[in-house]
Amino acid sequence: MRQRVGFARALSVEPDALLMDEPFSALDVLTAANLRGELTRLWDGHDFPVKAVLIVTHNIEEAVQLADRILVLAANPGRIRAELAVDLPRPRDRHDPAFERLVDIVYGILTGREEEAERAAATAGPPGGPVPTPADLPLPEVSAGGLSGLLEILTARGGEDGLAELADELNFEIDDLLPLVDAAVMLTLARVRDARLEITEAGREFAAADIDASKRLFGELIATHAPLIKAILRALRATGDGTLREGFFLDLLRRGFSADAARRQLDIAIDWGRYGELFDYDAERGELILEPAGQPVTR
Repeated sequence: MRQRVGFARALSVEPDALLMDEPFSALDVLTAANLRGELTRLWDGHDFPVKAVLIVTHNIEEAVQLADRILVLAANPGRIRAELAVDLPRPRDRHDPAFERLVDIVYGILTGREEEAERAAATAGPPGGPVPTPADLPLPEVSAGGLSGLLEILTARGGEDGLAELADELNFEIDDLLPLVDAAVMLTLARVRDARLEITEAGREFAAADIDASKRLFGELIATHAPLIKAILRALRATGDGTLREGFFLDLLRRGFSADAARRQLDIAIDWGRYGELFDYDAERGELILEPAGQPVTR
């Protein structure tokens, strides 16, 4: 009801443009769908006082459902990556092949970043090559268990599946899968081709591993392909006792992230590093501690 009141207040002054930033993200699925429908009906009506509506969203299907024109943005530096016209008649059916095809196109544009990340990670080792920073390749907010679950599902489905089909089968939005897909691609456990997710040999090995082997493999992969994990290990090994206060890493991360995002990145790194048995974390002292088993992990 607050969102409806917000729409009414904005429209009551008959603005030329209505600017909305993630207007449906805090709502339950049914309410969000109803409000999208109300906005669409208003836009298609003859008495709508607004000449243009600009919506910021991370939901690909929402963009395709609502927009006449989609601008896909990229980061570092911020820029328009692509502009797409949406000529589908309203009301739009998310199961319409044309709708699904446009969703795949948008996702294909977005996954260009993942392909770049995979190439950068593969070339990070040789001296003199381009080395991605933690800001270039942030850690996705996923767990090792979540990654393993995604890979097990892919294995059961023959090793690959379309992202739209996979999300529909699991009753999720495509956007809900993006962090898992980002992490799998970053760690070379899977690859994305033409909006299809394909498991790699490393992914098959990780999905089939027991808990001890899973931890060992995960530790090797993050130490090789995750820039923040590599930076933490390098810093811990440079100290006399293998310990550093978390403030050291937070100060460095704030150069490329907001304070909240820096905290989240470090928390994810701690979770990943502990699972991979590379380093531990003393919450009372706020210290990261190099694990003896993590000492030789290099590639």
